[in-house]
Amino acid sequence: MSSVSPIQIPSRLPLLLTHEGVLLPGSTMRTSVDSARNLQLVRGRLLKGTSLQSTILGVIPNTPDPASDAQDLPPLHRIGTAALAVQVVGSNWPKPHYTLLITGLCRFQIVQVLKEKPYPVAEVEQLDRLEEFPNTCKTGEGLELSEQFYKYAVQILDAVSLEERFKMTIPLLVRQIEGLKLLQKTRKHKQDDDKRVIAIRPIRRLTHIPGTLEDEDEDEDNDDIVMLEKKIRTSSMPEQAHKVCVKEMKRLKKMPQSMPEYALTRNYLELMVELPWNKSTTDRLDIRAARILLDNDHYAMEKLKKRVLEYLAVRQLKNNLKGPILCFVGPPGVGKTSVGRSVAKTLGREFHRIALGGVCDQSDIRGHRRTYVGSMPGRIINGLKTAGVNNPVFLLDEVDKLGKSLQGDPAAALLEVLDPEQNHNFTDHYLNVAFDLSQVLFIATANTTATIPPALLDRMEIIQVPGYTQEEKIEIAHRHLIPKQLEQHGLTPQQIQIPQVTTLDIITRYTREAGVRSLDRKLGAICRAVAVKVAEGQHKEAKLDRSDATEGEGCREHVLEDTKAESIGDTADLALPPEMPILIDFHALKDILGPPMYEMEVSERLSQPGVAIGLAWTPLGGEIMFVEASRMDGEGQLTLTGQLGDVMKESAHLAISWLRSNAKKYHLTNASGNFDLLDNTDIHLHFPAGAVTKDGPSAGVTIVTCLASLFSGRLVRSDVAMTGEITLRGLVLPVGGIKDKVLAAHRAGLKTVIVPQRNEKDLEEIPGNVRHDLRFVTASCLDEVLNAAFDGGFTVKTRPGLLNSKL
Repeated sequence: MSSVSPIQIPSRLPLLLTHEGVLLPGSTMRTSVDSARNLQLVRGRLLKGTSLQSTILGVIPNTPDPASDAQDLPPLHRIGTAALAVQVVGSNWPKPHYTLLITGLCRFQIVQVLKEKPYPVAEVEQLDRLEEFPNTCKTGEGLELSEQFYKYAVQILDAVSLEERFKMTIPLLVRQIEGLKLLQKTRKHKQDDDKRVIAIRPIRRLTHIPGTLEDEDEDEDNDDIVMLEKKIRTSSMPEQAHKVCVKEMKRLKKMPQSMPEYALTRNYLELMVELPWNKSTTDRLDIRAARILLDNDHYAMEKLKKRVLEYLAVRQLKNNLKGPILCFVGPPGVGKTSVGRSVAKTLGREFHRIALGGVCDQSDIRGHRRTYVGSMPGRIINGLKTAGVNNPVFLLDEVDKLGKSLQGDPAAALLEVLDPEQNHNFTDHYLNVAFDLSQVLFIATANTTATIPPALLDRMEIIQVPGYTQEEKIEIAHRHLIPKQLEQHGLTPQQIQIPQVTTLDIITRYTREAGVRSLDRKLGAICRAVAVKVAEGQHKEAKLDRSDATEGEGCREHVLEDTKAESIGDTADLALPPEMPILIDFHALKDILGPPMYEMEVSERLSQPGVAIGLAWTPLGGEIMFVEASRMDGEGQLTLTGQLGDVMKESAHLAISWLRSNAKKYHLTNASGNFDLLDNTDIHLHFPAGAVTKDGPSAGVTIVTCLASLFSGRLVRSDVAMTGEITLRGLVLPVGGIKDKVLAAHRAGLKTVIVPQRNEKDLEEIPGNVRHDLRFVTASCLDEVLNAAFDGGFTVKTRPGLLNSKL
């Protein structure tokens, strides 16, 4: 058997000064490195070294002296322990520091200190025989961290002979054994006491000294854990979710309450038992009652009501019907959100609204993973917890305004939620178990589908909610808006009356919108003004009552006569006798709301050649759009202004090219009488409301009509509006948004609307009263457009008959 030669440590060792304990040979400890000298040691020696020798350092126990200067090297203990650095972990928070895992090898004695900066290095003499480097770590925690044993640990370190070490360590070991016996005896007595009161209080571990003020709080926590465990056992969650909860509960019982993960796990389990895994409401499937309820809550919106009633009918025939994914698309203020609330009311379901405008983090939909600090479930799971049932009506408001950022794409996260083939197995990152969303009725709202990703749009059933006609707005105002405003302002119909003719004036002269929000605000302003008059009248009555109490009945009659005379004379302040309601007519409307904001300026704008009226669609509804043109001497350039998009610019170039190619046919000449319209002539096309971006092909026919008016010197009819895309050969192609555009023309008081012939089918959606007030001309080519736009037609030849549709 060959003998193994002992291992010699380096004769020069860098010194690590530690005050966290005493490292003994064969033991392992973690020590924090945050002083300047120790940081330099780690960076200059451990992190840069590549050999085993560079990981050996001398560990010296050091008690910091507050009175000593931090720049000077403190007095060093004579005996230290050579240690092997097993692990180095660094961090910059809250300040730069390292944590070392070191294992003691053998003791050494300092011969002399060779240098002090940047870290101390000493010449050492090895005191113990080291046969081999240790492979396992033996802990010496009993002698390391306890402050009362620090003095004894240093003495043991200084004891070189084995006999001296035995004399010092045996009393310490005997004392430690006695302490362990006492702790075991205490635990045994405690367990016996717990067995006697097991029917009252659950068994709990001895984690602190009995009799302290923490007992009551811990008892409450333990009772809550027992109740939570009972809820898990009695819950109706699926088997997979139940297994996860049981596993997490076992982990929770083994955790100390001081651990941060304890609160996270407890919150997770509380959410799991609160979720409505199998709790649902029963739908009310009375079709007649549902129809009456929808008609009472909302006027018009026939297509939308029809779709809801269809769902109810199918639901009545088939109980396990999956919830549809509906998307209401329309301008603001038409009642998309309120319809969703009415649908929930009709079905007898819970309603929950989720605002998606500006959301740019997919975790808002799918939740955060529980590894993150402050993690929480997504809005879908949180909404189910709030609703308390698994079949609520979820309103995903403003789905077209979702954002996108480095945190992911929430629109992509919604793909799983809004897919009927996938949402029965929706997995939130926080729950990490599947939840069935197939019974949830999802209703999304949007102003436009242009900003919704195609994949998400494909998963939803689009229902267009167009703007209201003037007649519909009047009905909505008197059925819903005026009663609501009277209630909010404490008024009664006996105090204020708003005739329908006044409501029409508000709609036509003070608002220009597809919905009714501005109309609602104007009615609120009227009610506030009337509330002031009513309050002033009550103040006068109270003053009269005080006069009656002080001066007698005769004096009261005299004051009443004076007050009545003053009220009759002061008509400008709308002061009326107390028994008469305040009637809001046009004069009162002007006093309250000011001068009309919108006057019919159509005839004035078209009083000279080179102006035509187009129809445009915006997310806010349809709008009329003026197109103006002028010509001047120049080099044949075409100038376009009004914040136009590329498509609209191309429509302008198409229009001028078609007119130049047909100039002889229509006898169109420039200022010099030349059929080349751009010969020594510049053309400027302007689209007013320059602050608003405009784009789209539907202005093509309007641009052609405007330029034809400019070069012919003839006026376009002031009661005509038009829309349609053009081609280079003079064809008129169909466009979208016909209903909104027609309603905009009707609001503006126009009488004739020119639309593409292939859009004739869209005219069936126009309300009957609007069709009765308007004359529609369906055109397949630009010849028909020009003939309808000018009095007496536009062609010089025999004018072909117009294809008119009086709907």
